[in-house]
Amino acid sequence: MKEIRFHGRGGQGAVTAAELLAVAAFYDGYFSQAFPAFGVERRGAPVLAFTRISDKKIRLRSHIYNPDYVIVQDSSLISSVNIAEGLKYGGVIVINSTKDLRELGNVRTIDATKISLDTIGRPITNTTMLGAFAGAVDLISINSIKRAVGERFVGELREKNIQAVEIAYNQMKELNR
Repeated sequence: MKEIRFHGRGGQGAVTAAELLAVAAFYDGYFSQAFPAFGVERRGAPVLAFTRISDKKIRLRSHIYNPDYVIVQDSSLISSVNIAEGLKYGGVIVINSTKDLRELGNVRTIDATKISLDTIGRPITNTTMLGAFAGAVDLISINSIKRAVGERFVGELREKNIQAVEIAYNQMKELNR
């Protein structure tokens, strides 16, 4: 089983990203589940969401305390949240940032905000970060992520989000060469 923890801020779509990753995993033939960690969060407050992916039925229903992967949609969280807490040995952290953050461990960064602004027209990075995650980690296919995103959005917003996914995926693949 692979477990992914999402860090974001309220209104950035971390919960949606977790759900879309679970749907994409299903399309790739896996069992999956996605769930948020809600409290008194409000727009702009730190939010957690989680995805589990397995080739066997998932019976576990707890939070994810030792993720294999972490996706950080807002790099400002690094100063207030321990994003690497519990990360398994060899785990990968994918962060929306323009900075080199290798001192945090096995980190891949991408300027998802710029990609989102350029393609979608808004700094909502959830789908962009899914493309980056697919490019950084060989777990879920880019085609399944694009399919999940394409089914979630309609019209022009669908096309823009799929384009953001593709750009982030290609940039991350290029960085990982």
